[in-house]
Amino acid sequence: MTTTVQDVAVSPWMRKDLLGLWELSADEIRLILQTAGSFREVSERSIKKVPALRGKTVVNLFFEPSTRTRTSFELAAKRLSADIINIAAQTSSLSKGETILDTVRNLEAFNVDIIVIRHQSAGVPHAIARKSAASVINAGDGSHEHPTQALLDMFTIQEKKGRIEGLNVSIIGDIAHSRVARSNVWGLTKLGAKVTLCGPPTLMPKHLDDWNTRVTFDVEEAIEGADVLMLLRIQHERQETTLVPSLREYRLRYGLNAERLARGKPDVLVMHPGPINRGVELDSSVADGPNSVILEQVTNGLAVRMAVLYLVAGQGRPPSIEEK
Repeated sequence: MTTTVQDVAVSPWMRKDLLGLWELSADEIRLILQTAGSFREVSERSIKKVPALRGKTVVNLFFEPSTRTRTSFELAAKRLSADIINIAAQTSSLSKGETILDTVRNLEAFNVDIIVIRHQSAGVPHAIARKSAASVINAGDGSHEHPTQALLDMFTIQEKKGRIEGLNVSIIGDIAHSRVARSNVWGLTKLGAKVTLCGPPTLMPKHLDDWNTRVTFDVEEAIEGADVLMLLRIQHERQETTLVPSLREYRLRYGLNAERLARGKPDVLVMHPGPINRGVELDSSVADGPNSVILEQVTNGLAVRMAVLYLVAGQGRPPSIEEK
């Protein structure tokens, strides 16, 4: 039976904010994915708009460059009929010395409802959420978490495989600096997937005891038996020193090419959160090949972010007397 927006409107989402998947339960994650399925149907209509957030105001507050995430949140808000404000740190009063908290307080003076924030420092969305009456959505904080990316990854896997429980998912690349890897580990394991982490020893986190994953430094071993291959780029902007000898060396040891892919399952999914460094973490023949669902991840990101905006909007500031 198809789930509609009306069906999920009464679902028990009780959180004001979405800050990460670490604190979410499996049922809460399933609810977001279920809601995203409803909004995926909306995006396939001739008129791709619903009045679910009419009268609400969403602020995109981005302190780091972004194409897919910022555009996706902006379009998601518009599809839900919300008003949207985009603020880049370099063009705001933050460039004049204003603190982040003062910026947020000034935004709240306009009675905004949702703040979507990306910041280079871990924990900033959490700090803002504690002080803000508006709902806060983490669009990526440092090397900590990127919850909506992991949610759209899980949505794509579920759509393609029909399930997540019991699947073997290998995440390959710069695990240590990847907020995408962390959010995917928390989310996938809670839904019953078996996760393998693979990469150079220098790009692995120091403490993996609470990750509940298998670890290998052999990319062929990570590919063998995997249902999903999730490739990550080397994040030089988060590294204090160079942690691999060269990009050429990384490609030779860990890059996914057609020959390596052929050693895996014929129906293995190839995923990447973007941006792709073609010829480094994967070749163009793989990125554009039949196993790749990279562009479908982008499409599904819109539905997932519509779902997240919709759910947290119902748990934001209390309505005024006129709204009751």
